[in-house]
Order: sequence, then structure tokens, then C-alpha cells
Amino acid sequence: MRAGHHTPTGFTLIEVMVALLIMSLMTVMAWSGINGLLKSREVAQAHLDHSARLQTVMAQWDSDLRAVQDSGSVPAIAFDGASLRLTRQQPQGLQVVVWSLREGRLLRWEGPLQQGANELGQTYERSLRLQAQDRGQLSTLEGISAWQLYFYRGNGWSNAQSSDDVSNGSDNIPPPPGPGASGPSKGADGQGQGQGQGQGQGTGDKDGSGPRRAILPSGVRMVLQFAPDSGFNGSLTRQIILGPQS
Repeated sequence: MRAGHHTPTGFTLIEVMVALLIMSLMTVMAWSGINGLLKSREVAQAHLDHSARLQTVMAQWDSDLRAVQDSGSVPAIAFDGASLRLTRQQPQGLQVVVWSLREGRLLRWEGPLQQGANELGQTYERSLRLQAQDRGQLSTLEGISAWQLYFYRGNGWSNAQSSDDVSNGSDNIPPPPGPGASGPSKGADGQGQGQGQGQGQGTGDKDGSGPRRAILPSGVRMVLQFAPDSGFNGSLTRQIILGPQS
């Protein structure tokens, strides 16, 4: 009896090559999707980190300004175009704080707590000689291309470097209108010119009616302009109403 002839079965080489090609394409497509998700997650996380850092810095800015105190011996708050110097009240004494913009970085420096006028004056003089390389300056934000500051004096906003108003210390200055903070925005109105003037220091009154003092602003507005590669767009405006001064 003649045995039946069986035809061999299986995949040909061409079929195997086609299957491998299809699997390779599916693997590449799957990896591209996963890689895109990972990159989107990294971008979102970086944006969250930047936003959290910005909120922390603005909270410190608000805290410093709301604690401004006129000591009578050094300016309570003054802006020279590059640095904002202020004297703030702490439970243990008075402290000089400096905010400055150098090489695209917003820096913050704080001096030691002082209880005497002489020591406070020495700390303030030291703050006037701060250099970019000085230790103790904390880099709070990067990617800042410019900033402007405005003080609310009398009935309106003016450049923080303009001349101070003076009074006999009995004038009631109304607070600035509007909310305490706003932003982001599309920019600010105007640039500062001139030299900053010291505030909070007594001067002799020519008519003999008593000492005259610089009127402290009742509000401070800061406008930060972000660089294109900072992770933020446009500018941010922060407006703070200062606390009552003594």
C-alpha cells in the first residue's frame, strides 16, 4: 500500500520578514506615544514648579511690604532704580531687607535683627554697599528682563524714584484703589527716571511749625517683565497696600 504524500506546512521567509516589519512599526508607534506623554509630563511638571516658586516669592514680597516700619533713623522704604530697600518690623526688632534685580535674577537680602538705632543705621549702610557676589543674597527668581516700581502717594500712583512728599506727620493718606494684587498683565505704564530719595527721615521745617517727615507711600506696585525663555509670558503686576505706619 502506497503511503500518502504530505505537503510540508509553515511560514515562508517572506511572511516572517513581513511580520517582523509590522511588529517593528507597531513598537516604534507605541514608543513615540509613550515618549510624547513623558515629555508632556515633564513640561507640565516644570510649569508647576515655576508657578509654585513664583507664588512663594510673591508671598515673601507681600510679607516684607506689609511689615514696613518707619524707625525714624533710616528710610522706611526707598527705590533707586536697581534695588528696593525697606525696614520691616519683626517680633525681635527691626530688619533691613533689600530686593534687587541683577543679571536677570531677582535677589533678596536681609540684615540681622536690630533693636538700637545705631546698629540699624550700620546695617542700612551695609545694604547700600551690596555687590552681586556678596554672600547672603538669595536668588529668588530667574528669567526677569526688567522691573518697575510705583508708589501710591496722595491720590495717585507715581514713579518710585520721584521726589518724596513731606508733611508734618498729621496728614491722612488714603489707600490706593483696587485689589491687592493683579496679573499676569501685558506690561506697565512708563519707565522710571531720576534718582531715588530716602524716606521716613525728619527734616527741619523752615516756618518753625515743627519737624517735617517724608510721607510714606500707602501702596507699592511692582511690574516684572519676564524674559522669553523664563517659562512665563508677558509681565506680572503685584500691588500691595502697606500697613499703618507709626
